[in-house]
Amino acid sequence: MGVPGWFARERADGDRFADLVDGAAVPEEDEFARELALVGGLRELGSAGAPDAETRQRIREEIAGRLAEAEVPPKRRGHTVANLAAAAVALFLALGGLTLLLSKDALPGDPLYGIKRAGESTALGLTFDEKDKANKHLEFATNRVGELDELTRQASTTEAYFTGLADFESDLRAGVSRLTAVVTDEGGQTRLTELRTWARQQSDRLGLQIERAPAEARDKFTAARTLLGKVQARTTDLGSRLVCYTITTGSSDELGAVPAAGDCVRDPGSPDAVVPPSTVSGPSSAPAGSPTPTRTPTAVPPSSGVDTAGPTGPLGPPTGGTPPPVPSPPATKPNPPLPVPTTVTPPPPLLSIPPLIPGLPPIVIG
Repeated sequence: MGVPGWFARERADGDRFADLVDGAAVPEEDEFARELALVGGLRELGSAGAPDAETRQRIREEIAGRLAEAEVPPKRRGHTVANLAAAAVALFLALGGLTLLLSKDALPGDPLYGIKRAGESTALGLTFDEKDKANKHLEFATNRVGELDELTRQASTTEAYFTGLADFESDLRAGVSRLTAVVTDEGGQTRLTELRTWARQQSDRLGLQIERAPAEARDKFTAARTLLGKVQARTTDLGSRLVCYTITTGSSDELGAVPAAGDCVRDPGSPDAVVPPSTVSGPSSAPAGSPTPTRTPTAVPPSSGVDTAGPTGPLGPPTGGTPPPVPSPPATKPNPPLPVPTTVTPPPPLLSIPPLIPGLPPIVIG
């Protein structure tokens, strides 16, 4: 098969240009003048940009250093990563502690208030005793009341009041429900009394703040005081049932256990049960013949219309008769004196020598 003429010519021109570039042939007039000039310029540019000996040595040392770092043992590299991770954790904890410190005085509506609440949640998570958790919730609720007082002084926004009152009610419900559960299981009339006093104090504080609060937030203040009133009523009702066998109904609401209603069957084993005073009196020192005082019984309403109560006070002698003789107390004989023990001194020991000859008595000296 024959080769086309145009392909043969292009191939010949390419071979001719390659020879001219390599210097194997001498160009004719204007033969590949522009192309050869371009090749020459490129060669000059390449020789001008080539690094000198000092630059090549520096590049060689740089490459050798990189290769040496790549050959570091994995153990050392892992140790370095661990140090970096520990430093990062320490920096994070330091920044977190500083943030918590700065958020200590944050008020509802402030940017750091959320961090303050997160710190309180962490403190609750690290508390494991139910009574301590209840006290912490009530402590946080007290802090909310103080923050609301500060908001009234700064004339803050209505949203800040809403946030503070919502957090107050949340901590109040949690603290009261936990504390009533502890009291129901373990008893503690004193704890209920302290809770009732605390609720009354916080209600008084909110009552002083409501006049300075925005009009839009006053309904929230009223709702919070109503909830505190329910807490006082709950502590009173629950305290009256602590001495009963049935203390609660077994159900609960937003404030915890609901006290039972109805008759109270006293539980003598309850830690809050009061032991009645003893009615046994000591020996009377009244002279013979004097009337013996009697204990006045407590009046109990009779179950029927007939009054069955007995007379009270000393009984008088029958009318028109002679009073019965009063026997005199028997005479007591004095007890005989106890014998006094006497000390008998034993005689001094005697020296006894066994008989030298059988049949004779022993020799006694002394």
